[in-house]
Amino acid sequence: MPAPAASPVRPPAKRLPAAERVYTHIKDAVLNRRYEGGTLLTEGDLADAVGVSRTPVREALLRLEVEGLIKLYPKKGALVLAVSAQEIADVVETRLLVEEFAVRKAVPASVKLIARLEELLEEQRQLSEAGDLAAVSVKDRCFHAEIVRHAGNEILSRLYDQLRDRQLRMGVAVMESHPGRIAANITEHGELLEAIRAGDADGAAQVVRRHVSRVKVLVRGEDR
Repeated sequence: MPAPAASPVRPPAKRLPAAERVYTHIKDAVLNRRYEGGTLLTEGDLADAVGVSRTPVREALLRLEVEGLIKLYPKKGALVLAVSAQEIADVVETRLLVEEFAVRKAVPASVKLIARLEELLEEQRQLSEAGDLAAVSVKDRCFHAEIVRHAGNEILSRLYDQLRDRQLRMGVAVMESHPGRIAANITEHGELLEAIRAGDADGAAQVVRRHVSRVKVLVRGEDR
């Protein structure tokens, strides 16, 4: 019998550039609140944590400063910026403008949108049961982004995507401070899905307003 053909040798996966690895490390830690607001990061510690020299660390920090996640202080390090009251208000206001308009445009909804929202809602339930707050926050954001995408306005969708990092950071903060809010979010997403499924644009917009407005109250610690 002929010898079996040798399995093709796969090339090793290409490793990300050093600066990109540092950038990803810091950004994930900030968004997931492993590096909380007020934390001072030093180039040396970050270089050791990622296993690189200080040069790519500086490059990554400059990029993150432009994105508004940190503030650089020469010879001291980088301060992780806390979420300010003004930022919370700005994000919520922008979300309301975009999401209320988008949900009205998305109704009547396609079968594809309904199916995707059902899938995302079920994934949120499963991740909630597993206690993975960061992943729940990502799926929460995806649920809303899916509706915005189906509004059919690419410029609006790109604008909404620019809020992604701030939304994720605030979402994790809310879930850590108010664990009961996770179940409430899932319930409200279910209500929103039902309104969309029923073709009730006004009802869906009302759910969005109540749901999104609540974020400002919770992140600022004003829950009653």
